[in-house]
Amino acid sequence: MSSPVFFRPALEPSLADVVGWTGVIAPEGADLALRFGRVAPLDLAGPGDLTFLDNPRYAPALAGTRAAACIVPARYAGAVPPGTVGLVAKEPYRAVAIVAARLYPDAMRPGSLFGTVGVSPSSTVHPEARLEPGVTVDPGAVIGPRAEIGAGTVVGPHAVIGPDVRIGRNCSVGANATVVHALVGDRVILHSGVRIGQDGFGFAMGPGGHLKVPQIGRVVLQDDVEVGANTAIDRGSNRDTVVGEGTKIDNLVQIGHNVSIGRHCVIVSQTGISGSTVLGDYVVTAGQAGLAGHLTIGTGAQIGAKSGVMNDIPAGERWFGIPAQSAREQFRLHATLKRLAKRVPSAAD
Repeated sequence: MSSPVFFRPALEPSLADVVGWTGVIAPEGADLALRFGRVAPLDLAGPGDLTFLDNPRYAPALAGTRAAACIVPARYAGAVPPGTVGLVAKEPYRAVAIVAARLYPDAMRPGSLFGTVGVSPSSTVHPEARLEPGVTVDPGAVIGPRAEIGAGTVVGPHAVIGPDVRIGRNCSVGANATVVHALVGDRVILHSGVRIGQDGFGFAMGPGGHLKVPQIGRVVLQDDVEVGANTAIDRGSNRDTVVGEGTKIDNLVQIGHNVSIGRHCVIVSQTGISGSTVLGDYVVTAGQAGLAGHLTIGTGAQIGAKSGVMNDIPAGERWFGIPAQSAREQFRLHATLKRLAKRVPSAAD
């Protein structure tokens, strides 16, 4: 079986290019004309590669790297081995992200999976839909009446764009994604299998049965939002479900109706956010966190993995646990339990 290369470098930059793009500091006398062909991890990098060190856990691998150049924090500059140019950066991970984006532009957002240019004849585009020039529609995709899609946007195979949906420019809608009852800004990425705008989970509960409540709101995704594979964002029941600009949502996340998420939040995989909960800007929820409904999570709050959040969280605080409490309270609780455990005799005593 052959081994294909899925992402080929778009150029062969020099170290001078890296300095210009990122502001990294090269050592005196370094050959800035030196070129490299890819970005690789420390242990796999060869003489034609650029690598980086950001996490101290991988510091032992620095001594053995064979890379042409390595972006490192200042404290590791002296540990870069001979034959490798050490480039000092305050934030190496951000610096290498800038370089990799230039080197592999095709990896920045999903493109056509069929090599389509323009609208595939095997897609179904309603005659009342409006597509700006430069929209790409892959085979099998369906675009409904009065939908509007901006230039540079790619709609993947078998994706469905519902009636009256608005999608901005330079977006990507992945294979088999569904977007209905939604307004989508510019540069939004929706990965494969995403579900946007379906019914929120709304029922008037009662002993005689559960009466369905019509969900008449929308989903609003602002500019530069990214939504991971198989994530579901329900439309609002009587107001909009909103995701603020720059927010990044991982795979397999559930966002309920009427939820409002601020700008530049990070929502990690398998998080579930119940209806009408409000997250401020720059909130982080770690994997498998569960948030009850009608809560307010303050700006900059951080929620630990597998946490069960049942109360409002003030701005800037870190909470974790089941039920979730502030980090200070959780650490105090664990310390108390340890002290109590030492006092209780074991069954063997």
